[in-house]
Amino acid sequence: MYQSPSRFCSALLQRDVSGLCCASSSRLRRQPPSPPAPPRARAPEAGAPPPPHAHLAAPELASASSRTEPDLAPWFKARDMSPAVSTCSQEEELAVFGEGRLPGRACPMGNGTSRLYGAIAKTLNGSAAPQHPECLVPPDSEQLDPIDPKELLEECRAVLHTRPPRFQRDFVDLRTDSTSSHPPIRVMQWNILAQALGEGKDNFVQCPVEALKWEERKCLILEEILAYQPDILCLQEVDHYFDTFQPLLGRLGYQGTFFPKPWSPCLDVEHNNGPDGCALFSLQNRFKLVNSTNIRLTAMTLKTNQVAIAQTLQCKETGRLFCIAVTHLKARTGWERFRSAQGCDLLQNLQNITQGAKIPLIVCGDFNAEPTEEVYKHFASSSLNLNSAYKVLSADGQSEPPYTTWKIRTSGECRHTLDYIWYSKHALNVQSALGLLTEEQIGPNRLPSFNYPSDHLSLVCDFSFSEDQGQLV
Repeated sequence: MYQSPSRFCSALLQRDVSGLCCASSSRLRRQPPSPPAPPRARAPEAGAPPPPHAHLAAPELASASSRTEPDLAPWFKARDMSPAVSTCSQEEELAVFGEGRLPGRACPMGNGTSRLYGAIAKTLNGSAAPQHPECLVPPDSEQLDPIDPKELLEECRAVLHTRPPRFQRDFVDLRTDSTSSHPPIRVMQWNILAQALGEGKDNFVQCPVEALKWEERKCLILEEILAYQPDILCLQEVDHYFDTFQPLLGRLGYQGTFFPKPWSPCLDVEHNNGPDGCALFSLQNRFKLVNSTNIRLTAMTLKTNQVAIAQTLQCKETGRLFCIAVTHLKARTGWERFRSAQGCDLLQNLQNITQGAKIPLIVCGDFNAEPTEEVYKHFASSSLNLNSAYKVLSADGQSEPPYTTWKIRTSGECRHTLDYIWYSKHALNVQSALGLLTEEQIGPNRLPSFNYPSDHLSLVCDFSFSEDQGQLV
């Protein structure tokens, strides 16, 4: 067990988030839909094409007219931002139905009034300004006072002094040639479990309620990040971007981008912290941001509730360009064809961004898909020449890990491989990969737990550029 410092870290538990976080005074929940106005009779025009969703199965369109989009204006207004969500059409709402989280029915979340470390208190005074019509961009991290990661790690461990220690995970060295003159690029992929969903929606029946409280769970998340010190961090289910991750990671030297889901299921939960989405962080002293693209994924020509961020970075040590992308595809059984379409849309976007694979690519994400699904096969056979990094841990180099998520819900126990780090195998090499937790470490109650903050395991890989590849532009 971690030893508690002699003093309980004066920088910790100093101020309440409810007094600092802009959104706390106006927690969001989906509003019940207003009664629809009687439709006006309109005769179909001769030769008119069928509706764009006519080819879809009837169950996928069920009750579409009864859904209305939640009012996100208070959340964005509190942050002095223009709303990043446009009004959804009937077709666009298809992506929401499979969530099993209905508008107008808020699920209670525990009090969970968060407290922040003294190290980040003053970072919450400023508000962000929009720099992209569909993306929320944080304040300039260069204006924030830097903090020592060791100091922050000590603060986290002080909070966690009554909990069991973090699990030991070791890197597997995969280098066949250690002559590279430049340090590797460490990439971390992690679905961190949105707080609103973990505490208010996901029904982890074997996980004690106390293990899900944000005051300590956020310290476990930060401890995991600080332990592996990634150069690039790709996160999903982030619903505490502005009050936790951006202020802290910004002061640790990361530049960050956050792109929320248009219809986040977090908004169904009372006392939520706003919508969840994908976040991408990269160290400013190692990479220059060349371009950033925020993608609302489509399926069957329809805009969906899932998003991606793709950024072109330039490595300052080598001058090499590469693209890093993060995404989170549609969940649930029965949506395999939908995920496949989303994956194809993402691949097409990445094909354009990488100039037809001229720029090396790394794609991180929770794909919500086993290796047997079509979307996995699309990535494995893509003209982008991608390989899945964690296959290298298998004996034959061809098999994915047995699991990346392991949980117990009211519906039963779920053990699946859903999370991946894809990379351009012609331009990048995997130097090492972080081993997964064993079944013994995870324990009989599975994840999340007092030991581990999410139902998904983090994936961490070290990459190097292939020496025979020239600078790609």
